[in-house]
Amino acid sequence: MSRSEGLVQRRNVAQSCVPTVADPDNDNEVADPEEADLDSKETRLTLMEEILLLGLKDREGYTSFWNDCISSGLRGCILIELGLRNRVELEKTGMRRRSLLNRKVLCKSDAPTGDVLLDEALKHIKETQPPETVQSWIEYLSGETWNPLKLRYQLRNVRERLAKNLVEKGVCTTEKQNFLLFDMTTHPLVDSTVKAKLVKRVQDAVLSRWVNDPQRMDKRMLSLLYLAHASDVLENAFAPLSDDDYEVAMKRVRELLDLELEQEAMKDGCNPVMLSVIAAFIK
Repeated sequence: MSRSEGLVQRRNVAQSCVPTVADPDNDNEVADPEEADLDSKETRLTLMEEILLLGLKDREGYTSFWNDCISSGLRGCILIELGLRNRVELEKTGMRRRSLLNRKVLCKSDAPTGDVLLDEALKHIKETQPPETVQSWIEYLSGETWNPLKLRYQLRNVRERLAKNLVEKGVCTTEKQNFLLFDMTTHPLVDSTVKAKLVKRVQDAVLSRWVNDPQRMDKRMLSLLYLAHASDVLENAFAPLSDDDYEVAMKRVRELLDLELEQEAMKDGCNPVMLSVIAAFIK
């Protein structure tokens, strides 16, 4: 099956254009020069928060009931965040080069990140012996495992916890909505500027600022593109585009999906954890 076969077709639904801010706490990752010029007071979001924000309906304040991909996608974001912040790494390949998906995740530093979800996942990774692969950790953190001994690794209420982070950062608010048989807590958007900037950055990454070389792309943005696709929310960022720009954007996303990640992992300056997570979703 083609790696790009799962691309979502454009939905003919009018959506408001909404962006963000992005370069979260990033201990060792060099930010894109243009993004580094952003006002230091600008709201900073993690990859997980950005993915959730792309998935949230602006007025309703919840993700699509039909989206069953975002749960595992958010766990992938957590692993990438830990990799970009130099908290975890993949084991060395040794003489016999192993594939990205067969290499184990190791704790590189247990220094707190300042994010509760990241620190919770990091604690699980540090305490687990023998080490596990990225694919296994995505399953464990999502609670999608048949092994009852691994259920303790599940990160619970991730979407709700991330939504509360967005509320604390002034991006969303909290409301209660009645759905006939039950009440549900929702988080409608209150700062459209933040989401609009996020959408604009995602669009620009595959249009005006496209470099046609993943090695030259900001790792955080590259991760965002892949994980937004894996979480079935990338379409939300592309929906406002003109037909011509939409076709160009989707063509370039397909090019990214067709990359040989094992070859990319052999290049200098790559982040193996990031590539391994991406490989787990597009394999």
